[in-house]
Amino acid sequence: MKPLCGPRITKTASSVPNTYAAIGSLQPQALSAILDAEAVLAAGSLSRKDIETVKLAVSAATGCDYCVAAHSLLGKLAGLPPATIGSIRAGRPAGDAKRDALAGFVRTLVTTSDDAFAAIKVAGYTDQQLVEISLAVAVIIFTNVFNRINDTDLDFPSAS
Repeated sequence: MKPLCGPRITKTASSVPNTYAAIGSLQPQALSAILDAEAVLAAGSLSRKDIETVKLAVSAATGCDYCVAAHSLLGKLAGLPPATIGSIRAGRPAGDAKRDALAGFVRTLVTTSDDAFAAIKVAGYTDQQLVEISLAVAVIIFTNVFNRINDTDLDFPSAS
C-alpha cells in the first residue's frame, strides 16, 4: 500500500488519524483534496481557534462522534477552554460574542437560514473569512458523513 500523502499528514499529526487512513485507502484523491483544503484553511485568515470552532460546531450538529472527539481535542490544543468546547458541542453560548456568533452561524449554515449572514458580518467576520468558514464547513461535513458511513474506529480521546 502506498503511503497516505506522507508528510502532508504528519505535519499536523503524530500518527495518521483513522479517518484519513480509511479515506486514503478507499479514494486517495479524496484524501488529497481534503489535505489541500486543510492547507488553504491553515494559510487563511481564520485562527486555529476559529477553524476548530467551525469543525466542532458542524460535527456536533451532524452527529459525528469521531469528529466531535477529534475536534474537541484539537480545539483544546488550539487554546479553546474546556467550557467553551462543551458549550460549542451543546449548541449553547460560551460567553464570547464573536465565537458564539461564529458557532451560531455555522450551525445555521448546516441547517440553513438567511438571517445569519447579516449577524456574522456584524460580529466582525470579513467576506474572505466567510469563504474560509464555508470551506471548513464543506471539509468537515465530508469527514462527518464519511466517518458515519465507515463507522471509523475512534483514535482520539472520547469527547463524552
